[in-house]
Amino acid sequence: MDSIKKNFIYNSIYQIMIMFIPLITTPYISRVLGASGIGTYSYAYSIANYYVLFIMLGLNNYGNRSIAKVRDEKIELEKTFWSIYSMQFVLGIFFNIIYLLYCFIFSANSHVSLAVSFYVISACFDVNWFFFGLEKFKLTVIRNTIIKILTTICIFLFVKESTDIIIYCLIMTIGLLASQLALWPYILRNINFYKPTIKEIIVHIKPNLFLFLTVIAVSLFKIMDKVMLGIMTTTTEVGYYESAERIIAIPTALITSLGTVMLPRMTNMINNNKQDKKLIYWSMLFAMFISTSMCFGIMGVSKEFVPLFYGNGFEKCIDLFIILLPTCIFMAFANVIRTQYLLPHQMDKDYVISAFLGAGVNLTVNWIFIPLYGCMGAAIGTFFAEAIVCLYQAYAVRKYLPIKKYFYKSLYFIFAGLFMFLIIFNIDVGNMTIFVELFIKILIGIVLYFIVLILQILFRKYIIKKPIF
Repeated sequence: MDSIKKNFIYNSIYQIMIMFIPLITTPYISRVLGASGIGTYSYAYSIANYYVLFIMLGLNNYGNRSIAKVRDEKIELEKTFWSIYSMQFVLGIFFNIIYLLYCFIFSANSHVSLAVSFYVISACFDVNWFFFGLEKFKLTVIRNTIIKILTTICIFLFVKESTDIIIYCLIMTIGLLASQLALWPYILRNINFYKPTIKEIIVHIKPNLFLFLTVIAVSLFKIMDKVMLGIMTTTTEVGYYESAERIIAIPTALITSLGTVMLPRMTNMINNNKQDKKLIYWSMLFAMFISTSMCFGIMGVSKEFVPLFYGNGFEKCIDLFIILLPTCIFMAFANVIRTQYLLPHQMDKDYVISAFLGAGVNLTVNWIFIPLYGCMGAAIGTFFAEAIVCLYQAYAVRKYLPIKKYFYKSLYFIFAGLFMFLIIFNIDVGNMTIFVELFIKILIGIVLYFIVLILQILFRKYIIKKPIF
């Protein structure tokens, strides 16, 4: 349990660092590049991301799980790593060539697309799945944190005006490449080279492709939102959506951290017949606490936070927060089920079905509402997509896990968060500066959340006399 806590802390630090950097740079970038500049970068990055998806396939889950199974056997570990990575590297070379052709022939803004190409190159060297499978989170955190800090410094030093969009793209994507390359010295020192046979490489293709179906489906409502916005509306609408997502990614990062840590641990435990469902239960409670407190809290202070953080012209982000942030609760619930039961038990079929259901709902809603409401339409599509994914995954494990119990326990946190939101969103704390008003509302929100949560617990324990958890 101690190692789980440490790994969660390490991975949370890494995920928060990824999300915290935008908290520092976004107010600056939104004022320098504007919504249109941010949208241009976001659109190009979203296109490049599809090439990265085809390089990585389902490796973030498949590679993580495969390494976790053999991490106690040195020779088998080396064979597994090099056979999986060989497949990744060959795909990387192929899709980098295809991406360059896209840049020169099809891209409407070839200079920006070329600047983003370092992101596609970085996928050739992305072996985070290996370290996550070994549960070596400390190493990735230290090296990537240093690179993220350097990237942030470069943004403030070199991005000075709206025409510096190419410089901004280069800084962001070269930083990603450096993050991947920084992990390779450990690989070369500690993992002996093994030349895999064609057969040993091919054996990983089928299960990887199956999980890749999920990656594609998820991308349809994670990335396609911005692509559809860019095609059906304007880059300014993409900029609003991208700006809102950067804040929403903060609670999502902590949720993802928990899943990333627990997937290899649960896989290894199942492989050794040591599964512990209590870990899933307590993970669910923790995920609900994190998601409800942060999401409803950010929603509650959005009227003060948005103008202070982004500057003038980003008022649409307030409404985007109200629609998008509740999706984090669905994501948290589904993440625990997915990473701690579906994937460790290799219930990949249910995972794939849930993702395609979500993608289908998202694309349908986007097609209807984006032309009418722009970025708000994309937010509505994401809300319904995440809800469908969560519901289906919960249904898939209903015979193996006490889903009803999880749901009822989650209501404690949801009620506390909803009450906090309704109060702090609507109260007027007086004629003060916006910064002071934001600070006071945050304090009130924290107090309200815990008071309501504690009152519910005391009511259950002393009035209806039932176990708390």
